[in-house]
Amino acid sequence: MSETVSNARGVLYIISCAASSATLVPNLVKQAQAAGWEVCVITTPQGTKFLDIPLLERLTGYPVRSEYKRPEEPDVLPRADALVVFPATFNTINKWALGISDTLALGLLCEFTGLKMSIVTVPCFRTGGGLDGHPAFFRSLQMLREYGVCVLYEPETYPPKNQIPPQVILEVLDETIQEHAQKRNRAEMDSY
Repeated sequence: MSETVSNARGVLYIISCAASSATLVPNLVKQAQAAGWEVCVITTPQGTKFLDIPLLERLTGYPVRSEYKRPEEPDVLPRADALVVFPATFNTINKWALGISDTLALGLLCEFTGLKMSIVTVPCFRTGGGLDGHPAFFRSLQMLREYGVCVLYEPETYPPKNQIPPQVILEVLDETIQEHAQKRNRAEMDSY
């Protein structure tokens, strides 16, 4: 049975990648639901090994998706109003920034980035492990920011893996949604 509160805020997709921080996703789901979001979880194919899928399906009332559906199959998830990518891996960040869409998770990220939807991403991997020093990583973060994605990368504040607390992620998501709404309103005003 779903533990969702109400659909007052809309539908939030949490996209989770193959990282040890994925064990924190159920807490993010619960806090998002408490804030009024209807939550669905999508993961990368490798991310399935890091999540408690039965638990997440009980919490959300939806299947955890990791693969594309066939065209004749019905959509089992409602359309997202916003996305949080937690934990985001080095691989996903770099592929997403380049527009590579070889998994369901990346396909959704590319699609929703193109639609200028509210997206918050939280890269989570060990500080000083080498990946955080690779030039492609910082180039990709900059590209995502230029695309309108909110990147929460503060490893000095949240060492050693940038595991930002759910409350902070959701507060930043609210700010991101407000900023996107203001930009849309300005664009509509300019079109008159």
